[in-house]
Amino acid sequence: QVRLVESGGGLVQAGGSLRLSCSASPSIFSFKSVGWYRQTPGNERELLASITAGGTTNYADSVKDRATISRDRARNAVNLQMNDVKAEDTGVYQCVGGIGGSTARGQGTQVTVSS
Repeated sequence: QVRLVESGGGLVQAGGSLRLSCSASPSIFSFKSVGWYRQTPGNERELLASITAGGTTNYADSVKDRATISRDRARNAVNLQMNDVKAEDTGVYQCVGGIGGSTARGQGTQVTVSS
């Protein structure tokens, strides 16, 4: 069964850091690519970062200087680290992966940045 499960959300102070994890089933290396999306309270949805099976990464302009997406082989996960978080980073973060011609989506995890 293909499955993605996010963890690591919660309340973060502005200026701090957050680390989100997307655990995969089957192997994270079975996915052609995995991306992290954010949906804001205003319902804007944005692809923040993605990583391909070959390890190529891409970032949205809004986070490229403060976000890092990486794969954790030991935990079979894709992680998103963001530093210097801002109020506008508040939203639901969801990982989405392409595998075998299909798309798998996690349930999302809420991140709230407090000032």
